[in-house]
Amino acid sequence: MRSQYEGETLFPPIAPIKTARLETGDGHLLYVEESGNPHGIPVVFLHGGPGAGISSIHRRLFDPSLFRVILFDQRGSGKSRPFAETRDNSTWHLVDDIEMIRQHFGIEQWIIFGGSWGSTLGLAYGIRHPERCLGFILRGIFLGTDSEVDWFMNGMGQFFPEAWDRFSHFIPETERGDLLTAYSRRLIQESPSIAIPAADAWSSYENSCSPLRAELRGGGGRVALSLARLEAHYFKHHCFLEDEPILENIHRIGRIPSIIIQGRHDVICPPHTASTLAKAWDQSELVMIEDAGHSAFEPGVLKALITALGRMAQRVSQPVPGPESQPASRHVSRHASGPVSRSE
Repeated sequence: MRSQYEGETLFPPIAPIKTARLETGDGHLLYVEESGNPHGIPVVFLHGGPGAGISSIHRRLFDPSLFRVILFDQRGSGKSRPFAETRDNSTWHLVDDIEMIRQHFGIEQWIIFGGSWGSTLGLAYGIRHPERCLGFILRGIFLGTDSEVDWFMNGMGQFFPEAWDRFSHFIPETERGDLLTAYSRRLIQESPSIAIPAADAWSSYENSCSPLRAELRGGGGRVALSLARLEAHYFKHHCFLEDEPILENIHRIGRIPSIIIQGRHDVICPPHTASTLAKAWDQSELVMIEDAGHSAFEPGVLKALITALGRMAQRVSQPVPGPESQPASRHVSRHASGPVSRSE
């Protein structure tokens, strides 16, 4: 079945060429995939949340003849184990995991691709390991600041009052003065009868605020628990960035090229944040998509992401051996405006 967001720019469905289960050494087991061209331009895909996990549709963002794509479920997410686990789960644990994965696959440098929380994680990784980054393609910028968390918990209700009313009224009136603490207290519970309804309410709120067209949406099933529990965990701990704020350290990657894709009407991660980042980043280019909200799969955003991948591939100028031994530039020019969809 085709996704409701599937436009003309997604590549055909593709299976991983390799999967791995990597132990972190502190109790987590990461699920990792490799897809595309084993000799292609390396790119790591960083999913959102925290806690959202990867999906087969994410592989379809990348030209499989051009890119060697590494995707993984972050700690507590998707097929990684233990599921929805908060212990030993922080931004810097995830940064170390990315570096472990790079070493496992023998990759020298790669493109960093991430949206929403994936943009935060990609920036944190780049700040710690700038020498490993060929370039950045980031969407829906979130810098992990307290003001952004407060906006998520309270401010989005200015644009989505129905969704926020449902979100806030899940919590008893006596606790609504601090929704993050109230939700965190419930989400961390072992009892499914307590944690799952709270997770459904949280993720329903987020899902309802994501698309350009407002609609009240459900919580998203099993992923709701990992998404809500881990987001609340990270938010309660200031996204573990208090000692190393992204903007204060952006100079470490200032010379590395980046393309920032931002929906003009993104309420979850408002455009002001992307604009602030672009102004602080010497080698960045901000692409504002006028008719788009937060989702990566809205048509304008999706097309911009595909185009950015082609442009970044041209910029890094790395030849791509393959069955036809064609240079990267030929692949890029063919798909610069987005590949055509094919029947499944």
